[in-house]
Formats: sequence, structure tokens, C-alpha cells
Amino acid sequence: MFGLLDCNNFYVSCERVFQPRYEGQPVVVLSNNDGNLISRSAEAKALGLKMGDPYFQVKDVLQQHNVKVFSSNYALYGDMSRRVMYHLQQVAPAVEIYSIDEAFLDLAGMETYLGSLDAYARKIRDGVKARTGIPTCVGVAPTKTLAKLANRIAKKDAALGGVLYLDSPERRAWALRQVPVGDVWGVGRQYAAKLAAAGVDSAADLARVSDAWARKHLGGVVGARLVQELQGRPCAGLHPSEDGTLSRQSISCSRTFGKPLSAFDDVLAAVAAFLSRAAEKLRAQGDMAHVLTVYISKNRFAANVLPPYSKSATLTLPIGPTADTTVLLSYARLLLGRLWEKSTAYHKAGVVLDGLEPPGTGQQLDLFAAAPAVKPIEKPALVTKRPALMASLDALNQRFGRGAVQIATAIPAAGHINTTSGKTPPPWEGKAQWRSPAFTTRLEDLMLVN
Repeated sequence: MFGLLDCNNFYVSCERVFQPRYEGQPVVVLSNNDGNLISRSAEAKALGLKMGDPYFQVKDVLQQHNVKVFSSNYALYGDMSRRVMYHLQQVAPAVEIYSIDEAFLDLAGMETYLGSLDAYARKIRDGVKARTGIPTCVGVAPTKTLAKLANRIAKKDAALGGVLYLDSPERRAWALRQVPVGDVWGVGRQYAAKLAAAGVDSAADLARVSDAWARKHLGGVVGARLVQELQGRPCAGLHPSEDGTLSRQSISCSRTFGKPLSAFDDVLAAVAAFLSRAAEKLRAQGDMAHVLTVYISKNRFAANVLPPYSKSATLTLPIGPTADTTVLLSYARLLLGRLWEKSTAYHKAGVVLDGLEPPGTGQQLDLFAAAPAVKPIEKPALVTKRPALMASLDALNQRFGRGAVQIATAIPAAGHINTTSGKTPPPWEGKAQWRSPAFTTRLEDLMLVN
């Protein structure tokens, strides 16, 4: 048996934990730069607000119905997610953290000791609520796909009390009839259209097709396994979690700027900040990068802006793999110079680190390749990985807060100092007009009880 616990409207729920006066009121959370709706309370959904709606398009609706708007606060959401997952790891035999607000639970063999798992699932749900304040729903079923499906129904049907346990063929058959085929986990938009054209409209219809039909029309063996899971035959167990313990194959960091930037130093500072964050993640998983990509984008919706809207440059590092922020930044500066167009306003930038491998594995060279097109920026004798320096940098930022110690290139120029506050906000910093305090991760923002 598998369980799937999913936090309800997670970002909204995190905000309500510390501001309970918004319980029962329509609430939405916006994406980076206050661009789009990325989380909606049930009350906001009832107003017809859709996931991904641009804020400027629904602004009037939000104001008309007094919808509370929050800017995204990922420091808060990440910490609340860790608290939820920590509790799950204390009460379940094994946990796969699937996303920031979802986790699969391996409940194999527990029916032998507990009988029905319905009460157990409700106990887990109540425990998360009591310890974190986050409301959840739980689906329990013989396969991960069915557990995902059960969770979806539990969210839609308030009469179920947040838990659906598919413990019999009859209950599974009923649940399959409730879900359109396009809402089945693993069926994308294109496949949903193909299946509907073939007369497969619900999850129950899909569960009745043969393995051969699924292989032919639903992506080969992947489609056949999906059908088998819907039939109650497990084809997948728990996987490594997306909680930082699973090594990534590439690492990226990008942001949309709060305002267009046309000065090279400003965009370089943004790239330096994004690269610093990506390199920090790289070192956290104990890897080094062979390949660096830098890209910058213009605003495709601005007047008189012609394609291409985005440009990128990629370099295989001639010095071999590294996790040193300063070395990576030297090459990022070079790549940005290749991409730069004068008198052009840019609204987004990003970096990608690829070709990841652990230290000490050596560099794989091509016997017949020409010499590197780009020479090392420093003499080989001076190029050191400086692991101790990077470890100290990471330790300081972990202890005193991200950005406490930065690469000088990423620090805003003095001309950007806000004369009102005296602070120096980065020129690329996105809009966050309605961001709540970091209630759990910043000492100054801790709530005080009188």
C-alpha cells in the first residue's frame, strides 16, 4: 500500500498559519516579480481565478472581491515544507518527498498490524495539522498512481474528510469513474486529447485497455505501466526524494528583473548573484561542473522588440570541472560579453551548470580534439579550486543568512542606494509588494506573544 499526502493550497496555507485572520477569505499568492497567480484558496478558486492568471489581467477582480494578495515568500514555504516532511518521516516507515507540498508514504505490510489504514491516514493528517497548522489530504491505495488519484478525489469531496482509502476493488472502480482521463497522473494534455478521440474519457476507461493497446497509443512501456497501476498492480516503488538528497543532473538559477536593465554592470551583477546561488547548490550536493551556460532575455511583450527574445552562450570549461564561484564567474563574464547588445533593455537572466560529477573523477579529454577555443583566464598554476574558501563562504551564509557574504560583482553599485531606507536593493530584484515576514527563518521576524 502507498499513501500520498498533499498539502492543500500550500502557499496560501503557509500564509494563513501566521495570519489566521485570512481563514475563510479569498487569498492568492503571486509568483516571482508579482507576475502570476501560483496559489489560490478555495474561496479564490470559487471566484473563477485560475492558476497562472497574470496579475495585471485579474487585478480588478481581486480588488472587487477584496481578495488578499501575497507576494511569494519561498523562505517561509521551504521551511514549512521541511516541518511537514520531518513529521511524516517520524510516523511513516519510508517517505518519498515528491515536491515541496507532496510526499509518498510506503505503507507496505501495515495492514497486517493495523487492519484498515483509514484511521492511520487520518492520524497522520491530524498530526501534520497539529504540528504545523497546514491542512492536508491523504490518498491510500495499492499503487502510487491510484494513491495520487485517491488524493485528488479526497480534495474535491469534502464529505470524505480529507482521506480516501481504496481498500477494495469496488472502491477502486468507483474512484476511477470519478476522474477524467486528463487528470490521471502521467497523462499529459496531448495524450489526453488522443485518448478522448479514441473514446477513453475517464480513468476507468483507461484501466480497461490492454497492455498492447497502451504500448501502442500511450508511449510504449511507460503507458503500459500506467494502465497496470490503475488496475492495482504496482510498477514503481519509492524513489530518491526531491529534498536535496537526490543529486541533480544540472543546476540552474534565473530570475525576471523587477525593471528592465540596460547597463552591462547591472546585468552582470544579476548573473553573478544567480551563479553564486547555483554554485552553492552545486557544492551542497558535492559535485563540480564541466559546462556553463549563460542566457539573457528581452521582454517579448514590449513595443518595438524583435525576435530572438532570448540568447544563450555555452562553454565547456577549459580548466576542467570546478565548483569555485570565482572561477565560474570569470567565464560567465566572458559569455555575457558575447551575448551583450548595446542600447538593449533586458528583463531576465539565468545560468545553468551541466556536466556534473564528483571531485576526483578526472577530466575526460578527446584524443583528436583541437585545443580549447577559450584559454584559461588565469595561469594554470594560479587556478585553484580553493575548497576551503568556498566551504567558509557557504558556512558563513548558512549561519548569518543567505547573501551575508557575497562576491563583489554581485553587490549593487552605490548609485542604486535607496535614499529613503538607506539600503541597497539589487537593481534586478523583482517586485514583492505584498511579501509577508519570514516568520520562521529570520530572528527579526519572529512573532512575539505578549
